[in-house]
Amino acid sequence: MASIDNKGMIHGTAGSVIYREYRGKNIIQGKAKAFKQTEKTKRSATEFGLSSSSAAVIRTAFEPAYFFKDGTAAYRSTQLVYRSILNNVTGEKGKRDLHDGDLSFLQGLDFNANSKLHEVLQMNHEASKSANGVVSVTLGSLNTQTDIKRPKNASGAYMKHRIRLMLVAFNFREEYYENLGFQDLDIEGYQIIEGQVITFTEPVPEDCLALVSMSLMLYSTIAQTNESILLNSKEFSPCAIIGTFKSEKPSEYPIKDVDTQPSNYPGREEKIKGMFYKGNLLMLGLVNKISKMTISSSRKQQVNKIIPDLILTGKVSFKK
Repeated sequence: MASIDNKGMIHGTAGSVIYREYRGKNIIQGKAKAFKQTEKTKRSATEFGLSSSSAAVIRTAFEPAYFFKDGTAAYRSTQLVYRSILNNVTGEKGKRDLHDGDLSFLQGLDFNANSKLHEVLQMNHEASKSANGVVSVTLGSLNTQTDIKRPKNASGAYMKHRIRLMLVAFNFREEYYENLGFQDLDIEGYQIIEGQVITFTEPVPEDCLALVSMSLMLYSTIAQTNESILLNSKEFSPCAIIGTFKSEKPSEYPIKDVDTQPSNYPGREEKIKGMFYKGNLLMLGLVNKISKMTISSSRKQQVNKIIPDLILTGKVSFKK
């Protein structure tokens, strides 16, 4: 029921219209209409929700690499995860996750679009994984004077450049991720460095997919104390995914709620991080919803079959 306050503003509902106040003005809007979701829309909603949750986990895991993300990082990462899952041709829609996806869509994902890595750091790179799960990154040569695009009025001659490579393994089905380490390459001032190969010591577990990031950090040095001050900001904090690797032997889909405990992974307890991930619950919920829809549809078919018999004969025959 709508009412008028002492300022002449209308509040509440009247029929199919809702009245509310916003900044001294009366806003009128229609009531949201309920609509029946089909199995197709339920599957699509589940898949998009799963993508959003997966992307949030990835952003959290790489926080030590990018420091400052831009305002649209959540949208971009969700869209790329969603495309990765959609381009899986074998899994059933609504019953698949990032372990099934085409991870090449995540290649080049920038966490900060204000300073895209490939535009700021002109350095060739290629990530690879050996048969025993060890990841290496091959870096090309670099001239810090000409191959790095720094913020305006920032002189690279008196600056420390740090290139960070970070490797993270993800097991979405068991709801944990594991930081497998980072490697920093520090370069003082203007230098020319030769190409090299940087290898991580921790192998990627077979049941995990893995992502490698590269980031660039700039530091200013205080001569009196020899301290370094990070110069990165929301306007300049280049970091992107430069390597993606599918899980060799992914875990089975969970059939109930997952309760990840670091103690379940002896020898790796300190590295195991539980995810705030809703993907498995969404898929389990979808199974229940489809099951209910199937039962409801079956009952309707039975009723539609019984009613004509009842109208014509006045008798109904129930068969097992």
